[in-house]
Amino acid sequence: MSPDRFSPEVSVVVATRNRAPRLRGLLDGIRAQTLDRDRFELIVVDDGSTDGTPALLEQATRGAEINLRAIRRTEGGGPAGARQQGWHQAEAPLIAFTDDDCVPWPDWLEQALAAARRHPGAIIQGSTVPAPAELRRRGPFLRTVEIRQLDDSFQTCNIVYPRGVLEEVGGFDTETFSRAPFLGGEDSDLGWRALKGGAQMVFASEAGVHHGVDWLGGLDKAKLAARPTLPMLAYARHPELREAHFVKGIFWKGSHYLLVRALLALVLPRKLRWLTPWFAGPYLLEIRDRLHEEGTPARFAPYLLAHDLVELVLVTRAAIRCRRLMI
Repeated sequence: MSPDRFSPEVSVVVATRNRAPRLRGLLDGIRAQTLDRDRFELIVVDDGSTDGTPALLEQATRGAEINLRAIRRTEGGGPAGARQQGWHQAEAPLIAFTDDDCVPWPDWLEQALAAARRHPGAIIQGSTVPAPAELRRRGPFLRTVEIRQLDDSFQTCNIVYPRGVLEEVGGFDTETFSRAPFLGGEDSDLGWRALKGGAQMVFASEAGVHHGVDWLGGLDKAKLAARPTLPMLAYARHPELREAHFVKGIFWKGSHYLLVRALLALVLPRKLRWLTPWFAGPYLLEIRDRLHEEGTPARFAPYLLAHDLVELVLVTRAAIRCRRLMI
């Protein structure tokens, strides 16, 4: 659409791949926005989907209910490249990123614009809350995202960048984050490069989205833990990010730190075996607390242990590639 006919105030950019049912919810959420239709546009970059995504986007584009542009990539190149292509084709001075498994609150864009007016030139991060209707079950196999205060990972599930900031830092690092094993962490890397370039980051709790809650099952959750594409490069590049999230400056998760302690108990000399409870006890208590918090029976304790071990190995392997001490 020509800028002479349409000059949006904010462009929403979404990267998607093989999530047609989730994407339908996102489209519905955009249609329900309280912001006038002529004040925003939606750009969806289909990163080589092989499901019903192309047909869904074609139908939505023909419907002309919202200012929607669908960009079709014949081969998947990763979310960094898809988002980069999306914002480059956007027309607004503000670029709002969200994900295809999110449903914006009806006043999401209205509140984001209000926050941008209060803080000119700032990056606006909004709330991300698990979809209430999908939280009927609890357990170790759920996957979702929850952000209720300024989060140093700067995830693209709900964040608004001034175009000028993106242009100044070059947007996403597609050279690095569009190839394995570094397919994750491109959003954190972008946020920290922007901060180091002088940008201000502001949290607007009222500009919210609901994040999908996926019940993965034990096997799928294990596969997720075993994926080689962890956001370790972003942590390696930005010491401030490690300081904000890592335990003891080395361990990606608190469970990793406690697990390493427990593993050290296995190699204690005989004369020091009396220290075993001190080494292993905190991890066993952490497993107990996780089971209680998730409402999970005690029989799942070995699964949590196996999951943590797989993660520990994968993080260590990624850390070797990044040449940083991370566990």
